[in-house]
Amino acid sequence: MFRGFCTVTVDPKGRLALPARYREPVRACDSSTLVITLNPWDRCLWFYTLSEWEAIDAKLLALPDGDLASRRAKQMLRGHACDCECDAQGRLLIPQDLREFAGLGRRGALLGQGNKLELWDAELWEQQRSAWFQAVESGDAPSSSVLASLSL
Repeated sequence: MFRGFCTVTVDPKGRLALPARYREPVRACDSSTLVITLNPWDRCLWFYTLSEWEAIDAKLLALPDGDLASRRAKQMLRGHACDCECDAQGRLLIPQDLREFAGLGRRGALLGQGNKLELWDAELWEQQRSAWFQAVESGDAPSSSVLASLSL
């Protein structure tokens, strides 16, 4: 289970050192492989353990190709998926095309999302988070029946 937030650095070669607190859940899956793909709704990347990705892939496989939204989800998630091995120092090499999609600079924001990690360019994350807080404070944030059902 991935949770929490931390700021990370992406080196000039595109490597990210996975924070120690996230390495253990990856090791617990008996693999040092993470599958990185793009988030089709936001300009960020998703990191899945190999076992979690296999479950996601099975769900994608079940979607009908005749449905445009299903087909696009498959194209985006599968088409951009890349297996990445953690090296001995816990670093991952993020492919250039995925770094470009997310607009990743030197600083990143890594957010635990339960079954996955989400990586944003730190500046973009700060902008998105500030915009969301402003919308909540002004009462302009869209309501969601799904969130309302959580009874937070």
